[in-house]
Amino acid sequence: MFYLTIDILGTIAFAISGVLVAMEKKLDIFGVFIIAFVTAIGGGTLRDILIGNTPVVWMRDYTYILVVLGAVIFAVFFVNQLKYLRKTLFLFDTIGIGLFTMVGVEKGISADLAPIMCIALGTITACFGGVIRDILCNEIPVIFRKEVYATACILGAVSYFIFQYLPIITEYAYVGAILVTITFRLLAVKFKIALPNIYRP
Repeated sequence: MFYLTIDILGTIAFAISGVLVAMEKKLDIFGVFIIAFVTAIGGGTLRDILIGNTPVVWMRDYTYILVVLGAVIFAVFFVNQLKYLRKTLFLFDTIGIGLFTMVGVEKGISADLAPIMCIALGTITACFGGVIRDILCNEIPVIFRKEVYATACILGAVSYFIFQYLPIITEYAYVGAILVTITFRLLAVKFKIALPNIYRP
């Protein structure tokens, strides 16, 4: 139940971030739903295909479609309030990657994969919904820009395995890793920490 709750919360966060991007692009309601849907389930779909967990989870459980639909309706009705929060998209995106990183790690652990593969799955789960969203909306994906994104996911996933060596219960390690991911991304943006750009004029 704990892991399902985290998964649902991540789905909501990413669906809302998808709605905000789609509405900025002035898409119609169908376009808004599609962008929200691929943002919320894109990374998880790729993850499930890679580990052979098919049919993918949202095809076996209607809960995810209903959650995305509910998030779209909520965001559409309260879009004026959300627009007043200048960093709303960034906030929901950051919460989403924190939650989905650990969902991916947990899936990797359940599949008996090595820690490095679990970290990779966590990063894929967290990042590729946003990649698909940005490509469909004709934007350069955030993961490919200087802004810290995938790096935060990797650090959060690594911290989870470090926490496993501490005398704390698994759920605390899980939540701690989520907070590491979110905190690192927030601090990176606040203090303008970024990976070096290799472009040379």
